[in-house]
Amino acid sequence: MPALTLREILALDPVRATEPELLAGAGGLDRPVRWVHSSEVYEGANFLDGGELLLTNGFGLTDADEEVRRRYVREVAARGAAGLAVEVGRSLPAMPAEVTDEARRLGLPLLALRRVVPFVRITEAANRAIVARGLSGRTVVRPFGDDHTAALLADLADRAALNQPEVEARAALAGFHPGPGARLLGVSVHGARDAGVVDRAVRQLGGAGVLRAVFPADVLALLALPGTRSGDLPGPRSGDLVRAVQDAFRTVAEPGSTVAVGHAVAAGGGWLRWSDTLRAARTTLELALTVPAAEPAAPDGPLVTSSRALALERELTRGGVDANRERLAGMVQAALGPLLEWEAVHASDLVRTLEVHLRNGCSPTRTAALLHIGRQSLYQRLERIESLLGLEVGDPDLLGELLAAACAHRVVRGRAGERPVAVVQRRVTALGPLKGA
Repeated sequence: MPALTLREILALDPVRATEPELLAGAGGLDRPVRWVHSSEVYEGANFLDGGELLLTNGFGLTDADEEVRRRYVREVAARGAAGLAVEVGRSLPAMPAEVTDEARRLGLPLLALRRVVPFVRITEAANRAIVARGLSGRTVVRPFGDDHTAALLADLADRAALNQPEVEARAALAGFHPGPGARLLGVSVHGARDAGVVDRAVRQLGGAGVLRAVFPADVLALLALPGTRSGDLPGPRSGDLVRAVQDAFRTVAEPGSTVAVGHAVAAGGGWLRWSDTLRAARTTLELALTVPAAEPAAPDGPLVTSSRALALERELTRGGVDANRERLAGMVQAALGPLLEWEAVHASDLVRTLEVHLRNGCSPTRTAALLHIGRQSLYQRLERIESLLGLEVGDPDLLGELLAAACAHRVVRGRAGERPVAVVQRRVTALGPLKGA
């Protein structure tokens, strides 16, 4: 099905209500319109990418001289605009003759909008129609076919060339309307048979808004939650949205599945923020599936983690493990060489003990509990570590270096062997590997 044309845009009710008059460019009425923008300044042409219908109230043209007006029309045409629509009667009493003349010379469709209709009504109706036409007619090679929600989530996760009005229009078509002040969190689930796990988590969270879709190996979702005011969400961690979402999935996810939660972003922060939290969830899921966990998970439950829990792993592997392998190995050797030499000839777990201890604020009680050993055994391990390294584990100046090195050791060790089948399957999913991850 072809794209929506300028002629069809003019037939939409909000556009017809402006009583549009075509002053130039009749031969361009069948041009495809990629998007409809509005601008109150004559420099608005600089923001066009081609194929747009530009709406303006003409304010920037009222006090401009003839040459400035002509140059404005030339710039709009040079940017490949599908047309220019100017509201006349308020800011601009009448269409300047030089604007009409220049548009005729260039073959640019020029419309005079005789009645005032809020541009937001025009852009909303037009862009919804454009999106609906594009989605119904697109040829999708991804396995989700004509699933509009899956298409939007995939485009966001891959950071496809989008813009905010397009994202909002496509989200609205899928019934996703984040309210004022809403926070968005991306979620990626591996090992779920359907999207039911997301729906159950949403119910646990009190009915959050959600975009979710099933891909061949994973479920991807974007949750819209209220702000962080106390009492907004159920449970003792209601003020921490990431924790609240993790707790919900720990309750409803099936044993053996893996859930990764992205960071919370403001819904009004722009579509790139929507993309960021989805990409963070996907990157975190892949790390959770391929890198041994720093701490043991519950044996009979799902593994539920977050982008902030694996923040160090994500930073260390930015650009991919293989691209960083030599650097990570050097970091490990420089900081932990004596421990690695000891472990090569002794049955011990010193590097893992060190990392768990550092990740838990050097708390002996917490570390011993997580490692399932007594406090006395832990003290013996810590003494051995300090003796081999010739330093104090609790030295604040060393905490960052030691934790990064211990984490790097786990990352490299996890990738050294054969990759799990689950991860090989992920590489051939509809979404595929993250671009630029």
